[in-house]
Amino acid sequence: MSVLRVCEVGPRDGLQNQTRHFSVDERIELIDRLTGTTPAAVEAVSFVNDRRVPRMAGAEEILDRIARPSGVDIAALVLNGRGVTRALECELDEIRFAVSATDAFNLRNVNAPVSSTVDDFRASARAIRDRDIRLTAIIAVAFGCPFSGVVAADAVIELAGELAAAGAEEILLADTIGCGVPSQVSVLLAGVAQVAPGIPLGVHLHNTRNTGYANAVAAVSAGATTLDSSVGGLGGCPFAPNATGNIATEDLCFMLRNMGIETGVRLPALLDVVGWLGKVVPDEITGQLARAGLFPEVAGE
Repeated sequence: MSVLRVCEVGPRDGLQNQTRHFSVDERIELIDRLTGTTPAAVEAVSFVNDRRVPRMAGAEEILDRIARPSGVDIAALVLNGRGVTRALECELDEIRFAVSATDAFNLRNVNAPVSSTVDDFRASARAIRDRDIRLTAIIAVAFGCPFSGVVAADAVIELAGELAAAGAEEILLADTIGCGVPSQVSVLLAGVAQVAPGIPLGVHLHNTRNTGYANAVAAVSAGATTLDSSVGGLGGCPFAPNATGNIATEDLCFMLRNMGIETGVRLPALLDVVGWLGKVVPDEITGQLARAGLFPEVAGE
């Protein structure tokens, strides 16, 4: 079996736009349950303005209290240099720095044009360079922007080249509003691979228009080595109107397993987490595996 890196983003992307406010204790319990399913990484928190994204308050306390099982990286999302400063005061394996592909979205996200955020990324990369922390660049709205509409592939590829030159150790393309299709995934990943040779690539997919899983397969075929997903299919961006949940981790890992692609995720344990979470936010669970049940493994039979 080939191996693919799955990053579980439920504790961050899954909860940041929820109507229900999860307490710090509840978020810690969710993270600990998820790390117990052994994904490659868990995006546990984001260092953002607590007033603008109150669901993500308490990042430092959470990172101080969570369990840290061997083999599971703990990651945090940041949007600017202030977030990096906070992140560097905590114990982390990975800092994920998001830069939007359009000024319109970046202004709503961080109140700055893209060029300023790239400068912030460049300075942050220098600060992180001597730490044992992976720096991942995430290009938000890479497949389409809720305010600018279609995003030119050349613009995304050019931005990826800038971030690679600035020090990104991995680049993820985010379909923030779930509008991308497989042909876009293939074209963008091929283009980014040319301007960022040797840098691992991945995707962060939402399933707003039911193209998320097809896009995941296209990404793997195009050479992506990291896929983001969220337990139960939770997710949504407070700055992207009508953006719904991410692809569900359990559905993604079931599909990949039966395609002969290893993720390291313990599916029965993950379904237990979905069951626990479904008692808290039953109407928000969109993953199908918890309803249909595990089917015998195909690969190797």
